[in-house]
Amino acid sequence: MKVLWLKIKRANKIVLAIYFVSLIFYMASYVIFVKSLLSLVGIETTIRLVLIFMFFCWWLSYVLFALAHLLTKRMVKFSIMSVVNVLLALLLIFMGLAINKIYTKIDSFSQDEYITYTTNLVVLKGKELDSTGKLGIIGNKEDIEGNVLAHTLIKKEKLPQEIVYFDDYFGLLDALYNGSVTGVFLTNNYISVFSGEEGYENIGTETQVIKEYSEKMKNKTITNTNKKLTEPFTVLLMGVDSELDGLNANAAFNGDTLMLITFNPKTLTATMFSIPRDSYVPIACNNNKYNKINSAAAYGTSCVINTIQNITGITIDYFAKINFNGVIDLVNALGGIDVDVEAPDYKFYIQVHGEGRLCESNSLRDTTNLVCMDTGWQHLNGEQALAYARNRHGFLESDIARNRHQQQIIEAMAKKLLKLNNFSEMENIIDSVSKNIATNLQTNQLLSLYQTLKNMLISGLKGNDFIKIQKTYLEYYNLRVLIPYYNAYVSAIGYYQGSMDAITKAMRINLELETEEMVKTFNYDYHEEYTASVVGKNIRTGEKLTLVPDFTGKTISEVETWGLENNITINKEFTCSTNLPGVISSQSVGAGALTKSINELTVYIGQTCQNPGNNDTPENPSTTPEPPEEEQPEIPGLPEVNEPTDNPVEDDPNKDENTNEETENNDIADNNDNGEENIPSQEEIIT
Repeated sequence: MKVLWLKIKRANKIVLAIYFVSLIFYMASYVIFVKSLLSLVGIETTIRLVLIFMFFCWWLSYVLFALAHLLTKRMVKFSIMSVVNVLLALLLIFMGLAINKIYTKIDSFSQDEYITYTTNLVVLKGKELDSTGKLGIIGNKEDIEGNVLAHTLIKKEKLPQEIVYFDDYFGLLDALYNGSVTGVFLTNNYISVFSGEEGYENIGTETQVIKEYSEKMKNKTITNTNKKLTEPFTVLLMGVDSELDGLNANAAFNGDTLMLITFNPKTLTATMFSIPRDSYVPIACNNNKYNKINSAAAYGTSCVINTIQNITGITIDYFAKINFNGVIDLVNALGGIDVDVEAPDYKFYIQVHGEGRLCESNSLRDTTNLVCMDTGWQHLNGEQALAYARNRHGFLESDIARNRHQQQIIEAMAKKLLKLNNFSEMENIIDSVSKNIATNLQTNQLLSLYQTLKNMLISGLKGNDFIKIQKTYLEYYNLRVLIPYYNAYVSAIGYYQGSMDAITKAMRINLELETEEMVKTFNYDYHEEYTASVVGKNIRTGEKLTLVPDFTGKTISEVETWGLENNITINKEFTCSTNLPGVISSQSVGAGALTKSINELTVYIGQTCQNPGNNDTPENPSTTPEPPEEEQPEIPGLPEVNEPTDNPVEDDPNKDENTNEETENNDIADNNDNGEENIPSQEEIIT
């Protein structure tokens, strides 16, 4: 050892310095590389350990052999080893930084522990607050933006106005528009949340924000799951039209796109269930009051998740909120996608835009700059892909058709993702979505998807489908529902429980929660091309939602029979009437209200009075408002066309859905023709 030390002391000081600097430089780069490599939990563990061992062996070799060459003055060999050592150190630094960069971007996908909530005090355009006015607030104390922060803002600004509480945001907005309250408290992106709703299309220009308050708070409403992605799992995809930069994991949003997916990494099988935005369901965070499912989005992500779990019985493990701008960036980063663009079937739309063409407003919803494409197999860029995913006005099935298009877009993107050629392409993909996605998937869970993606790629290289997608279709019927608490109609759809049960059964089988029943018989005609069945399609059985009929002119026995059938208490009151005595003149709940939403109904029975002019009539018998007739605006440049004679007919709100047996046996397109929601105006056709 003394001899070695003497030789080192006698060695050339400059060469010796180069040796030690090179040694330290490599060791530092090795530590950076190992630390970054160990962060990739679950990704090729064996390969990572082999790389760590190999680069350590080189370091040990350099320590021993380079020093030996230095001391024996074999400078050529020493120089070569030193150059290689520096190059390897630079390679380790590059790989370590690249891994850290990707890891940081993936880590940004996960939800933050603390998020910023914002409430806005909103009034009608041109209006001002005065001390005699009233302020509308959501009554649910769990609603942070609509209740908690609203109270904080009131105290902070010392607002003297009377406070009025509301059960939901639509009642709140209706009160603002009809003047019952002067101002209301809404989330900061309320324009994108409500502008797609009937009656609030112009909320952005009709209202203004006069006060705002924000507070960073712990995100308590969304919980994480420790479920591994190597076992079957569920994920809820939510498309968001956000006007803000980036996404908030719990902020209110517009729930136009809701897709529940189950995935089995063992069989590489996925089920895709697009939930129509107008589905009339009990909203979990609003005391299970029935409303359109997209209204749950106004209360935040957790409300949507709980609502869908309640109606499907499927536990949602993960969610991903995706800004539509992220779809554009992702498709463009992929170099476009190939999609079989469905041809529109609504005749008036075809007359406006031409045969074999599909047009939609651009990503900014600019109706003067339409995005158009031909039908059939097309290579779509980001704007075209988003336009196709949004379009519904060209199709008789409206929102159902849009759901089908969105499934096509997701499938096409998934296929293209597995064809990435290099690290740079993957980096571009991550950059394109990092600001436009929010999820409760943790970083280590996202990394665990690597093994599944590798299995999918291997399956594709073997000539098999890289993933087997089981598509679903929820059979539905149209509803024109009266909302009693603000006395207005909404266009919605109900679904057949039998169809829903078939879909959820398929999802439970894919999640390995149920065992699939073996099919023992199979009929096949070799003259016809075989197509896989769509789960839930053509199943129109099971419970349906019913609406309260119009009992005006009916007898009390008819009402009592209906009450017994629906377990509803019938109260009778008599009133003076010039009509036939003994028949019903009015009712406490208007025709068209959801039967499930009431427990009792009062009917007012006409009788002959000695003095018909007296005031014996009930003080406030409910009257059913007439559904508003939509006027089609004059649009410059629109070609004159005659309305097609086979246009869908508006639903009669007084008609009992259960009495139309013929409708249930028709094709689903015919079944859909009764929906007013699916009759776009000329303005909608253009946009």
